[in-house]
Amino acid sequence: MTTTSTTAANAPSATAPHRVVRRLGPGAYFACFSGIVWREVLRYLHQRERFLSALVRPLVWLFIFAAGFRQTLGVSIIPPYETYVLYETFVTPGLVGMILLFNAMQSSLSMVYDRETGAMRTLLVSPFPRSFLLISKLLGGVAVALLQVYVFLFIAYFWDIEPGGAAIDLGFFKIPPPFNGYLTVLPALVLAGLMLGALALFMSSVIRQLENFAGVMNFVIFPMFFASSALYPLWRIKESSPLLYEICRLNPFTYAVELIRFALYGQLGARLEGGGIDLTNVLVVTAYTVVFLLAAIYAYNPSKGLIARRGGGG
Repeated sequence: MTTTSTTAANAPSATAPHRVVRRLGPGAYFACFSGIVWREVLRYLHQRERFLSALVRPLVWLFIFAAGFRQTLGVSIIPPYETYVLYETFVTPGLVGMILLFNAMQSSLSMVYDRETGAMRTLLVSPFPRSFLLISKLLGGVAVALLQVYVFLFIAYFWDIEPGGAAIDLGFFKIPPPFNGYLTVLPALVLAGLMLGALALFMSSVIRQLENFAGVMNFVIFPMFFASSALYPLWRIKESSPLLYEICRLNPFTYAVELIRFALYGQLGARLEGGGIDLTNVLVVTAYTVVFLLAAIYAYNPSKGLIARRGGGG
């Protein structure tokens, strides 16, 4: 008698409601994506010191170092330039890359902070795919970087650094051809920002504590920046040190800077002898972006990645 009652009690009721699993629609994905991106933008706008620090570094190089190096470091006629250019004109794409690089590292720092405070756990346990959440986070960082870059280019514009060709003299100001340079560089900025952001995303899974961020920053940022074509042309590096030249060629940041440099002049790459276009910069940056992004998604996998080996995502 007791066994029968227990069995009847444990048996599923015919009138018990069944749980309906609803699939997430495009509207839910869009709301999640816009929320993550907008959160990154608001965080950036509320941190004025971050905005100032993002501009101080490239502006110091542009206004002080470039002025000092103008007479000592000449730049020969190399693509995409059709004539001799001043050093500050040559270094501007590298400084744009510097903004993208440092912003990517700041995004990595925010990921480590969110993991320590528990905000990352709240994000990653949502019903959305983990890869979608990480890509949304990555695109949010790229959106912030674009704001920083265009503010810097706006300031550099009044320093007579005008991408895209000759300027039209209208008295106190010089206006470049409509949207030339500033518009064509946008896809290159997005692609380079994705590559550097994906690298930072992977690094955030490696950094365990905020105290370790400064060491990782010095170990990654400065070698990537200085061992590239951001501050000096590669042919000068090859003349001084063939070994350093090969290191610069292996550096993904070099290809990101060159991609930005050509895009500022409305080009994808240098012209080849047969009339084609050298797409090395585009292909290398795209390949590194895919590799870094896949590594970051794997690292944040709760069952396989680096986060799992540490016992959770924070």
